[in-house]
Amino acid sequence: MNIKFIFFLFLPMTLQAQKSYTPIAKKNAKELTIHNHTRIDNYFWMNERDSKDVLNYIKAENKVSKGFFKSNQKLISKLITEFNGRINPNDVYPPFEVNGISYQETISEKDDYTKTWILNGTDKKLFIDENKRAKKHSFYELANWVPSPNNQLVAICEDFIGRRNYEITFRNYSNDTFLEDKLEQTDGLIEWANDNKTVFYIKKDPQTLRSFQVYRHVLGTNQATDDLIYEEKDEKFEIGIEKSTNSQYIFIVSQSSTTTEYWYLDANKSQTMPNVFLKREQNHEYKVQAHNNGFYLLTNKNAPNRKIVFSKTIPTSIETCNEVIAHDESRLIEELIVTDSHIFAQERSNGLEQIRLYDITTKASQYIEVEEETRSLQIIDNDNYYSKTVDFSYNSMTTPTTIFRQDLSSGNRTIIYQYELLDKQFKPSDYESKRIWATATDGTKIPVSIVYKKGTDLASSPCFLYGYGSYGVTIPDVFSATRLSLLNRGFVYALAHVRGEKYLGDQWYQDGKYLKKKNTFTDFINTAEFLGNEGYCDPSKIYINGGSAGGLLIGAVLNMAPHLFKGAIADVPFVDVVTTMLDETVPLTVGEYEEWGNPNEQEYYQYMLSYSPYDNVPKADFPHLLITTGYHDSQVQYWEPLKWIAKIRDYRTNNNLLLLDCNMDSGHGGGSGRSSARMELAKMFTFILNLEGEN
Repeated sequence: MNIKFIFFLFLPMTLQAQKSYTPIAKKNAKELTIHNHTRIDNYFWMNERDSKDVLNYIKAENKVSKGFFKSNQKLISKLITEFNGRINPNDVYPPFEVNGISYQETISEKDDYTKTWILNGTDKKLFIDENKRAKKHSFYELANWVPSPNNQLVAICEDFIGRRNYEITFRNYSNDTFLEDKLEQTDGLIEWANDNKTVFYIKKDPQTLRSFQVYRHVLGTNQATDDLIYEEKDEKFEIGIEKSTNSQYIFIVSQSSTTTEYWYLDANKSQTMPNVFLKREQNHEYKVQAHNNGFYLLTNKNAPNRKIVFSKTIPTSIETCNEVIAHDESRLIEELIVTDSHIFAQERSNGLEQIRLYDITTKASQYIEVEEETRSLQIIDNDNYYSKTVDFSYNSMTTPTTIFRQDLSSGNRTIIYQYELLDKQFKPSDYESKRIWATATDGTKIPVSIVYKKGTDLASSPCFLYGYGSYGVTIPDVFSATRLSLLNRGFVYALAHVRGEKYLGDQWYQDGKYLKKKNTFTDFINTAEFLGNEGYCDPSKIYINGGSAGGLLIGAVLNMAPHLFKGAIADVPFVDVVTTMLDETVPLTVGEYEEWGNPNEQEYYQYMLSYSPYDNVPKADFPHLLITTGYHDSQVQYWEPLKWIAKIRDYRTNNNLLLLDCNMDSGHGGGSGRSSARMELAKMFTFILNLEGEN
């Protein structure tokens, strides 16, 4: 199979002629038939990983994008300088406690990765140097580290490829020597039994990369002899593992998109087998927190927005538990943390985050909340079961992060960390943020968070509109130091909380999944229309961005309303929905049935086919488009964006910028290291600013 190229000249929006070539992938028609319906996929061959033809095509696409960014290197460098001028190159992060020891992470100007230190009063000792671990690797991720209960050993979980297959090794605290033990093909989660020599870890299916087996490993033995203590056979489920805050239990959590089942074993009896905590029941999601007096559960049983119940012993059903915090149709409980004296509940009311502090003894509640609408308020997980304080973070779209520590008895607060920009000219008061409400086609009000620099002429301003809208994940309204480079140039930044999130509770999520998925896309389109029509931006200068399932959103709206947008950025986009969801060998596919539906059922097949970006590319003028992907991506395989750009090149009726940037050393989260992350952002901003005439 040969790749053909067509050479021609084109004029980008900078009006500076650039000599370039456009790679045109050879078509090789593949018939895909199901439900008496046949699709023709001309680029199906692109899933032949590591084949010469695939690598050549990626190289050709990368040559186009590299040419564009090379010609705009001056602007990229300018943006990097701006980022570095705001973000402290010698940053110090807030201290945290694990097993009674205080730690702190830092990053220095000369380093790309963080260092972790053990704190002892004013003294500190280097504990983990990620820079040293990352040497000689083009990709590095420290996914997790977990100390033994006696703080003599630490399990270190690392990825050196970007495929999210983690290697676990064990190091002594007292020096930098490692044990011979090495656990491979894991998902990066590990927990210690209380005997300090037994660990529990999770293996992935080598084909689908599904986390599905829990093994018990005794230090000093070969991994091949490890005991399999739990296997999840239902391919819709993945498993996790966690240790209770009071250190009494090891929990195995088996979870699909709609259903949860916990298993438990005594952390003091490492050789026992796990028992089921509460048997799975379709559409019942729950979380368990162990208390010395029993168990607290966060459950959605007959409570879509969740409630909190208590049981002194292992319950036989939710109905046998005592209600502690009742279900509220107007308030979503997102998270539950339990200490000896309190319940900390992360809640959301009318889209706004609040933290409930519930005294277990007095049964009295008080709230931590702030008035600002476009902000994030988050509990910080507490490792100390007997803690007498609660830590929480606050930031907004105009204000960097502050971490508070509140005394649970007196209510007194102290600031334990405050992020400050290097740029002393920065003042939050120079920027304005607000929440506005767009109107969907069906009359539903869509919450939108916006931020801009005061004095900006909104009606003539370009807009950067971001969206996600899947899995019930709510994108938080947070501060971004890099985003200031857009705001200071007169951009409006908007975040559309479309259906498919849980911003307005569980029903908001249900109305954006399965056979209602198109609400996510039309909400986003209606938001863009609202921003332009109501004078919040120039309607001819709207740029959109989304990643992963948010990339599906971008692909769908480009097919449905390409005329609305001047430019679009789709990061690791999930765009070949039907083909991927019909291929159970592709990582994570089966588990996704409970989010999108199962296309082996005709109703879901037809509905997916009606919005799948790759299957619905129109013959139309497309806005300028930048697509990013990682060759080792385990969540969205590289061939989805590769096929998508090939088809757009074939179908589009104009010559706007069309770029694919494939990182050959990265996975789903992009490249590793601080400089790589900033470079990716600088390239994204350069793509947009170039179209606005800056170079």
